[in-house]
Amino acid sequence: MSDLSYNVGMDSDSSDESGGDRSRLKQTFTGWFENSRSTIFFGGAGVSVASGIPDFRSNHGIYAADESAETMLSIDYMLREPARFWPFYRRIFMAPNNGPNAVHIALAQMEQAGSLSAVITQNIDGLHQQAGSRKVLELHGTGQSFSCLACLALYTFAEVLRMAEVPRCPACGGRLRPDIVLYGEGLDENVVDESLRLIRYADLILVAGTSLVVYPAAGFLSAKRADAKLVIMNRQSTAYDRTADLCLAGDLVETFAWLGLSANG
Repeated sequence: MSDLSYNVGMDSDSSDESGGDRSRLKQTFTGWFENSRSTIFFGGAGVSVASGIPDFRSNHGIYAADESAETMLSIDYMLREPARFWPFYRRIFMAPNNGPNAVHIALAQMEQAGSLSAVITQNIDGLHQQAGSRKVLELHGTGQSFSCLACLALYTFAEVLRMAEVPRCPACGGRLRPDIVLYGEGLDENVVDESLRLIRYADLILVAGTSLVVYPAAGFLSAKRADAKLVIMNRQSTAYDRTADLCLAGDLVETFAWLGLSANG
């Protein structure tokens, strides 16, 4: 575990397990943040939980609710069982949500203020862009567009939402697919290269809402410089906690507010 750790949900008069107090942790983080020449945000499914979108691996996540979910999110399953893939995909990834939450908005504001260089996300929901973020690298593609497997025609989320449950291309009748990276597929090399470049250059890396167990994305953090600061914000512990410079456990919206990163902080 990092020498600096704190559970944001604890009482205000509590001290963290390493003996440091709340004030010291906040001052330390603020110093890193204000002195960073390049700050990167690396996020996962937990970032969108406050928007009403379930994460994957928590006790209330997608995998806990459906043991076959990981299998269904593979390219082989989508091609082999479209009649089962699409009802599942629509229910989980095309259901209405609450839009960008305080974390998405704070990150967009940080970018606009010049204090955040980029967002690297494992999410496919497009909420960072909806909040106003411009430099967003989507490691797992986007659920906001769809492609025809036959003629490669592109369709929007709204267009596919109006189609039959198992959508077909209006132009050629071919089957459609979401433009996401499914299990069994490789990541986009251009997105990978740019993400690694940003991580190598960063002075401060903020990691939030991810268990850091999905590879190859989780391995990207090993590219950071030895002198770069790594801050992990997640409800559960991660494999990188022991090498992080600061670990903050608790609700992500509350954590951002506690650090003074959001408007209500």
